[in-house]
Amino acid sequence: MDFLRPASWEEALAAKAEHPTAVPIAGGTDVMVEINFDHRRPEYLLDLNRIGELSEWEVGQENVRLGACVPYSHIMEHLRAELPGLALASHTVASPQIRNRGGVGGNLGTASPAGDAHPALLAAGAEVEAESVRGTRMIPIDAFYTGVKRNALAPDELIRAVHIKKADGPQQYSKVGTRNAMVIAVCAFGLALHPETRTVRTGIGSAAPTPVRAKEAEEFLNAALEEGGFWDSRTIITPSIAKQFADLAAGACNPIDDVRGTASYRRHAVGIMARRTLGWTWESYRGNGRSTEGAA
Repeated sequence: MDFLRPASWEEALAAKAEHPTAVPIAGGTDVMVEINFDHRRPEYLLDLNRIGELSEWEVGQENVRLGACVPYSHIMEHLRAELPGLALASHTVASPQIRNRGGVGGNLGTASPAGDAHPALLAAGAEVEAESVRGTRMIPIDAFYTGVKRNALAPDELIRAVHIKKADGPQQYSKVGTRNAMVIAVCAFGLALHPETRTVRTGIGSAAPTPVRAKEAEEFLNAALEEGGFWDSRTIITPSIAKQFADLAAGACNPIDDVRGTASYRRHAVGIMARRTLGWTWESYRGNGRSTEGAA
């Protein structure tokens, strides 16, 4: 196994173009596990740790440009207001040591359906900035996951950053695991309210071959909130609407039985998380403005 160690982004792109099978490594929290267990033996490792810009972020007027190697601990500490869903997801990642090393770029590169960042990125409506010596392109998060641990990157491309819309409303994240820490998700659910566009977005992890959105649940809830005047009145969402949303979210799953949980349990848990995160986010939204519940 050869170890490539570029000193700049341009050198990294050139190395990836020359060796398309090279596996990028930064935090190493996924790659090294596979190598140590002999599940993977790449011909080349492409070390990105000398490229400082990958660990930087920029907060713009509407978006956050998050470098691929920004550690989860930095997201928790510095971007909680702008990216609340991703900050909550970051809290659930493994241990403090791993949160200090791992980043969103690694989650995206591995593209495991159990990656903790994926539901929050789907709910927020992120875009992946991919680059090669041929140029740069932006990949919508909905088009990024193409199969089990497969993504839309070309062989010569590297993830440079993730562009995420700053939260314009409450966001939540929930995860089920077999214990409280250092655990791979049995399933996970992210939800984001977008009051500016009067829409809701979701993200589901570890309950399908890829991270997915519960699109039918979103469409139902978007229509129910608009038709019922909930965005303006900020009244409590009726239990029947919450139940239907939860049922549709569970129906979006296509899980498997494995050592962490059964398919039926995953569907059930996703429905519970969908209902609860909807309740939490809507209560937060109601608290940000005067409720007119008494007049409803």
